Amino acid sequence: MSSTSSFARVTSPAVTLLLALTLAVPWGTAGCESQAAPKGPPPPARVVVAKVAKRDVPLFTEAVASLDGYVNAEIRARVRGILQSQRYKDGAAVKQGQLLFTIDRSEYQAAFEAAKASLARAETAAAHNKALLARRKDLGAARVVSQQELEDAEASAHDADDQVRALTAQLRQAALNLSYTEIRSPLTGVAGLANVRAGNLVGQDGPTLLTTVSEVDPMRVTFPLSEVEYVKAAGRLKRLDVRDRAWAMAQFKKLSAGQASPENLEDSLELVLADGSIYKQRGVVVAVNRQVDPTTGTIQLQALFPNPDNFLRPGQFARVRMRRADSGRGAVVVPEAALIAVQGTYSLAVVGSDNKVKLKRVEVGPSAGPVRIIDKGVEPGEMVVVDGVQKATDGATVVASMAPTEAPSSAGRPGGGPIAPPAGANATPPAASR
Repeated sequence: MSSTSSFARVTSPAVTLLLALTLAVPWGTAGCESQAAPKGPPPPARVVVAKVAKRDVPLFTEAVASLDGYVNAEIRARVRGILQSQRYKDGAAVKQGQLLFTIDRSEYQAAFEAAKASLARAETAAAHNKALLARRKDLGAARVVSQQELEDAEASAHDADDQVRALTAQLRQAALNLSYTEIRSPLTGVAGLANVRAGNLVGQDGPTLLTTVSEVDPMRVTFPLSEVEYVKAAGRLKRLDVRDRAWAMAQFKKLSAGQASPENLEDSLELVLADGSIYKQRGVVVAVNRQVDPTTGTIQLQALFPNPDNFLRPGQFARVRMRRADSGRGAVVVPEAALIAVQGTYSLAVVGSDNKVKLKRVEVGPSAGPVRIIDKGVEPGEMVVVDGVQKATDGATVVASMAPTEAPSSAGRPGGGPIAPPAGANATPPAASR
């Protein structure tokens, strides 16, 4: 007990001195000084810029279009009976005259044979009455028979001839009904899925729809055009009376062989499919509807597109792209990515020679693929921010680098998105093509 107390009395001054020295020296002096140093201004934001260009830009009108076969033939059962067989594969290509369905023909074969026999009897009776009439005429000349008997013989001969004509018509109708038991394709095209399968009764309550055959080369493409666009393009839609199928096929050959004139090439159409890809062949306008729809302010146009591989099918939706008559010559254009849209107004972040940003409000024109025409607000040669627009605040200093040069092949061909069926009035946003 005494030794422990003396040790505490001896060491307590040393412990006190050690605590005092520890408190006197501040911990982490170097680190605190570096954290307390004042911060400098943040580095300038890095952006990518592109030069405002002036060039000729082809302008296009796009419209949602519906596709249909050049000819659509409904295949119906014209006689009543049991559907015996289907002679084609669902959805397959068929030839004109090809057998598609058969109906049990036993009833109609019996009717045909009965009509044939009735006609033979009538022909025999007619021949007998003609011979009897000839004899009566000879006897009448000799005054052996009365005039009444002669007239009766003439009436019987005429009646027999009428019976022959009536039974001939019945035989022809029986032959037609018999032929209707074999249902053949009226045209070359693609046959749809069968609506009725073998073993079912058809033609009971009317001509039963069995399937539909569509001629799909060429394809009809119908699309609406706004009244304003129609007025602009009216001069290019002349001589529609000569634009028939033969004319269209001749145009297709010229377009595919690269022999079309510049005017014909400009008047041709492109088809943008549902996935945004461009259909490999171009089409031509062949007809314009007689009136403008007053509810939508559009007029219907009909075009033909070649479809040798049966790739296009009736019922598809696509976008028709037609070159506008008012081509943008000497237009001022900027990349679409440079536009800053706020509540319907557009601005551009322009970088000056001092690397400072100035926001300029602009008036925009139609799109032309990846670029937009600017009607007012910037001049050719100015630099606008195309990447990092969110960092380019008005008056800010930036470090700018030039965007890579746009490939010529990519200019003027807008990208496409999924196609939706039209829900009423047509919107025909301008777009561009090659």
